[in-house]
Amino acid sequence: MAEGELVGQRVVRIDSRAKATGEARYTADLTLPRMLHAKVLRSPHAHARILNIDTSKAERLPGVKAVVTGKDAAGVKWGVFRYTRDQELLPAEKVRYVGEDVAAVAALDEETALEALSLIDVEYDVLPAVFDPLEAMQEGAPQIHDHVENNVNIHVPIEVGDVDRAFQEAYLVREDRFSDTEYTYCQTEPYAVLVNYDSNGNLEIWTPNASPHTKAKALSNLLKMPLAKVKVRKISTGGAFGGRSDIFPGEFIAALLAIKAGRPVKMVYTREESFTSVRQAHSMVVDLKTGVTEDGRFLANEMKVVLDGGAYSSTGPIAVSVPFLVWEETYRLHNVRFNGYRVFTNKPVRGMYRCHGRSFMGGLGMQLDMIAEELSIDPAEIRLRNALRTGETQVTGSRIISCGLTEAIEKATETSGWKEKRGKLPYSRGIGMGASGMMVGFPMGIRGGSAALLKFNEDGGCTLISGVVDNGQGNESMVVQIAADVLGMKMEDINLVSSDSEITPLDQGAYSQASTFVSGNAARGAAVDAREQILNIASDMLDATPGELDLKDGQVFVKHRPEWNVWLGKVIRKALLDNTPVVGRGSYMPKVDLRREWVSNPKGQHAGTFSFGAVVAEVEVDTETGQVRVTNVTGAHDCGFAINPMAVEGQLEGSVASGGVGASLLEEHSWDGGQMLNATMLEYKVPLSVDMPQITPIIVETVDPEGPFGAKEAGLAGSMNMFQAVGNAIYDALGVWIKEFPITPDKVLQALEEKDPES
Repeated sequence: MAEGELVGQRVVRIDSRAKATGEARYTADLTLPRMLHAKVLRSPHAHARILNIDTSKAERLPGVKAVVTGKDAAGVKWGVFRYTRDQELLPAEKVRYVGEDVAAVAALDEETALEALSLIDVEYDVLPAVFDPLEAMQEGAPQIHDHVENNVNIHVPIEVGDVDRAFQEAYLVREDRFSDTEYTYCQTEPYAVLVNYDSNGNLEIWTPNASPHTKAKALSNLLKMPLAKVKVRKISTGGAFGGRSDIFPGEFIAALLAIKAGRPVKMVYTREESFTSVRQAHSMVVDLKTGVTEDGRFLANEMKVVLDGGAYSSTGPIAVSVPFLVWEETYRLHNVRFNGYRVFTNKPVRGMYRCHGRSFMGGLGMQLDMIAEELSIDPAEIRLRNALRTGETQVTGSRIISCGLTEAIEKATETSGWKEKRGKLPYSRGIGMGASGMMVGFPMGIRGGSAALLKFNEDGGCTLISGVVDNGQGNESMVVQIAADVLGMKMEDINLVSSDSEITPLDQGAYSQASTFVSGNAARGAAVDAREQILNIASDMLDATPGELDLKDGQVFVKHRPEWNVWLGKVIRKALLDNTPVVGRGSYMPKVDLRREWVSNPKGQHAGTFSFGAVVAEVEVDTETGQVRVTNVTGAHDCGFAINPMAVEGQLEGSVASGGVGASLLEEHSWDGGQMLNATMLEYKVPLSVDMPQITPIIVETVDPEGPFGAKEAGLAGSMNMFQAVGNAIYDALGVWIKEFPITPDKVLQALEEKDPES
């Protein structure tokens, strides 16, 4: 690791003051001259043909400036991959879920827009619908899309080794089924979009997003406009969690309205619309079969998972694969058969999520504890025996270049008092653990890499230009901290321009867990390049070689004679006079196998590197009410190197909230057919501050050979670890396995009743 005075320090993030004071501006805060307000008419049916839409009354209403339907959308379809383009963002012929967009209005104010919606007449032919993915796969089920059989959207088959023979040789084979319900991202900020279309054909968009470059390219395709004309602008974002990583009907529809009206258009969803009409997390049914040796080492793994994908593909191939990939990134597997099915139903569209796959990852971690109990092996020990280590290769071909999984398990168990507590706490109190890995920078083609520029002003200050996106993780502060360290500057002396598709170089965005690893590497490269230029220019001014010079606090100086120095601003001015302005350039592309594909070729180097973590959770269960409370969590995470330890700890704490208390115990949707019944923050339960346990975060540093200063992803694995830890802790507390997430009080009471009917 390169020595520096700033990286590795606990620093205040550069966006803290703006967010704390309310200065930060979100999409709904923006206003443009002559701006119109848009509202969407949504389908009341889960499955129906659109026979006719009459918008004439709405168009005549005073104050209405534009009305659009599927006829204005030119029949274009969205999908993350070419083979998944199946969603008309404003459908012309058919609706496939309650709440799907049917028509939209732009008017002088929201009240007029809402009145106009009531004047639009839509004639439907209601069709049979299906809401359960297992039922949707059966012969004779209602067909949601004509281009697939049995409503199977995506099938990902992966098989390595001789699985059947390995099961025959196994000392112990166990089979279990786990399941969970749909759940939602619950970002604090409701979805909103503002679009401006000018007389030169430029389209500007402000909307919460995870990747402005990805969104700009998609909208360019959908609107059939040159990419240079579509400009996704920087905006503060109130949470993402994977739910800003897609293209939504709202931005497409707002763009159509702005083009048609010739005026800016803003659309702000209600909280109910933000639940039903953007994205949700998949529900899953997971069948697991695991064979092990007598000492608990994996011999064979067979996994079948059925995901409810809702009405359209979205990020389907990725969503199907990720839970399996996380498991193979964690343990030494040899013979594996995986079949993942994402199935269409007449429910809202599902996407990726920070807490993706709770029944899959939770189920795998709980089944591992079941096996450990049958073999009389400590759950921590069985994980250590199977844990991957640096230099090993995963079952589908990815090499591990840094791995702190063993250290994370050991530190989490030691700090939590695992050996003194596991199986020894009083009845109704328990302790459990989970461990997993996480890919960092997976294949995304040309959009898998990042570039950065760094330019200096004549006073010695500089501007870092990066496409990095910050949805609350601290990514913006991270790249500034890296650049400031390399240049020997204060963070406040570096201005950041980011998250603008027109101004900034290409960047993968805030997903694939790549911002620190990829965007941070690009920022470091730009700073190193600028530093070398500065030292070369200053070497003539100080009559020394560049290697004899250093840069700190705005001064270039001779290392062994610090009093021989020159002001940085003077060096920059000399560069300008010599027509050699200092402009640093940096870029980074993770070293992945670009031939690897989610469905057709799921083999080869899948990610630039991998992070690892382990969590130990303690719970208390009220056996009268079934209420589970997480009381204490110890989380250890291998982040390579902590650029800002305070930010890493914050990510670990967030994982406890989202994955442990929220996804494991609280969050679920209720349905009446295709109608969501709890689409409000009053009825959809999320953790509050009073629900949070005591958290002890532990940072494990392995110094990744590819990461900037050795850094890689921080925090995401913690959510998936919490599913396992909470489920296992409840068993330790009560002696019952609950295999359906979330583990709500009614399920606890039912499990206790089935265990002891006489109690």
